[in-house]
Amino acid sequence: MLKIIHNKYFYVGFFFLLILVLTFFVLPNFLPVIFVSGPRIDLASVASTSSTTIPEIPFAIKKVITHIKTPEAVKGIYMTACVAGTPSFRAKLVKLINETELNSVIIDIKDYTGTISFKIDSSEFKDNTGGGCKVSDMVDFIETLHQNNIYVIGRITAFQDPYLARVYPDWAVKKNTDKSINWKDRKGISYIDAGNKEMWLYLVNLGKESYANGFDEINFDYIRFPSDGDMSDIYFPWSNNILVANATSTVSGKSKVMKSFFEYLHENFEPAGIPISADFFGMTATNYDDLNIGQVLEDAIPNFDYIAPMVYPSHYPVGFLGYKSVAEVNAHPYEIVNYSMNIAANRLMVASSTPLKLRPWLQDNDYPVPYTPAMVRAQIQATYDSGLTSWMLWDAGNTYTQSALKLE
Repeated sequence: MLKIIHNKYFYVGFFFLLILVLTFFVLPNFLPVIFVSGPRIDLASVASTSSTTIPEIPFAIKKVITHIKTPEAVKGIYMTACVAGTPSFRAKLVKLINETELNSVIIDIKDYTGTISFKIDSSEFKDNTGGGCKVSDMVDFIETLHQNNIYVIGRITAFQDPYLARVYPDWAVKKNTDKSINWKDRKGISYIDAGNKEMWLYLVNLGKESYANGFDEINFDYIRFPSDGDMSDIYFPWSNNILVANATSTVSGKSKVMKSFFEYLHENFEPAGIPISADFFGMTATNYDDLNIGQVLEDAIPNFDYIAPMVYPSHYPVGFLGYKSVAEVNAHPYEIVNYSMNIAANRLMVASSTPLKLRPWLQDNDYPVPYTPAMVRAQIQATYDSGLTSWMLWDAGNTYTQSALKLE
């Protein structure tokens, strides 16, 4: 009997001792692993911090980027990076879009200064110091636009780029009389030679990075050779061989350079499913030559999802459609837009394409005469009467005529 009792107390004591060992010596080493998921917390640092401070557990939350499908009829307005970067200004334009028939906005990715308007982590772009306006919250702003069902087009000013001409002077258009000096247009702006394939790659990479940050479509402006300035003292170091070889050809060397660039864009964006569009001089709608800038409508048709002739009445010369003065030209916005877009639409049909690729830029600014709501609306109606459904309004100051738009 005593032996049984003795064995009983022995086992109870041993079990009690085992619990003490586990409690005070073993479990403390495993508790952080049991109760903390992710990176382990330094318990000593917890003890040394304030009772209201919790050590940060580092992990990154990657924003999910979404895109909006291109509307069947794009009705857009242009927004500079300066306005996009100023919440009070951009809010007014978002309000305008929400209250009217507008459904799209075109925002500068890279403007005439060469400045990239938002932060891109890629080493190719992160050090850009073009000196223009920046949008510190571009990705968040695009997300807000998407929440308002607004289609976001990113505009890239292509070969007009004084920043890159300064950083990479060998890329730039030069003076013919001194090929060490960058040529400048009448506004004092330098250009990159459109035949420079390093620039082609730069533009493609910029477009893809911009799409990855939320832009729904990439729009290329200034995809041409320079048009003004001292054209008698200009040299294209990257395009010169092609220009000389085609000096007497019926197809200009400049148009061959630009066609190759258009094809390069198509080859790089189409497989990625990224919509791209091209801004063209307004008179490319009615002219069959390249206007000495390399732009021919037929060269763009197979290579872009959308083509935007800039049919601003202010840009048409005296004599167009028989108008005898600047005032007379600008007094006929309907006639100029309708005539131009009818011809462009017919050219697309001849090329076995759809005229709905056309999306003209229309004028909503007081140059060179005051523009009334009726004049703005006349251009929109002229677009519709040409069988087209899409249009975009341009005003460099971003002050648009609400009374020219239909309310929603």
